[in-house]
Amino acid sequence: AMQQLVEGAANRKVAATNMNRASSRSHSVFTCLIESKWESQGINHHRFSRLNLVDLAGSERQKSSGAEGERLKEATNINKSLSTLGLVITNLIAVSNKKSHHVPYRDSKLTFLLQDSLGGNSKTTIIANISPSSW
Repeated sequence: AMQQLVEGAANRKVAATNMNRASSRSHSVFTCLIESKWESQGINHHRFSRLNLVDLAGSERQKSSGAEGERLKEATNINKSLSTLGLVITNLIAVSNKKSHHVPYRDSKLTFLLQDSLGGNSKTTIIANISPSSW
C-alpha cells in the first residue's frame, strides 16, 4: 500500500501560482479496503471497512492567484468541487434534521467517490492543516 501511496503522490499535479509556488492542482484520494475476520462464541464474523485518506487541493481566489488558461480552468474545477463538498455536508445535516431529502453526491467526482464515507453509518474525521496567509 505504501508503494501505491508514494506513486500517487508523485503523479499529483502541482503548479506555481501567485499564491503558492507548489499549488496542488488536484485532489488526492487514497483508499484502503480493510477486511477483518474473527470468531466469537463459536460464531465467525466478517467485516469490510474502507479508509479514505483525502488531501484536498486548496481554494485560491482566481484574481489573486493570477491564474490564466489551464491554471484558471483547474482553479474553477477545484473551487466547484470544494463548493459541492460543502453543499453535500450542508445537505447531510439538513437530511439528519428532516429538512431535506436530497444530497447532491453526483454533482462532483469527489463527492460521488466519497459518498459512502460521507453518508450512512460512516464515521468521518476531518483534519485541517491551515496556514496563515498575507494574501
